[in-house]
Amino acid sequence: MKKYEMLYILSTKLADEVRDGIVNKFETVVSENGGKVEKVDKQGVKKLAYPINYEAEGYYVLMTFECDVNLVDELKRVARITDGILRRLITRA
Repeated sequence: MKKYEMLYILSTKLADEVRDGIVNKFETVVSENGGKVEKVDKQGVKKLAYPINYEAEGYYVLMTFECDVNLVDELKRVARITDGILRRLITRA
């Protein structure tokens, strides 16, 4: 298993419960598919470099985890179909 980092930006228009639900959703996807979540760093609201979907701020979350290569594709798919995610980036640590 290799170590990865996933940085994703959530809309600030989401309620706190919805935001926490999305964070838990990604943790669950990793753990249910044989991966291991090492750390989730909720960095909070920050100003974006440029507007995305007419929003100037976003809620940043950095998740560090270990998994197989196939799980990265599943995380990308889940991020693409989840409402409220402005951007996501998955890199190998």
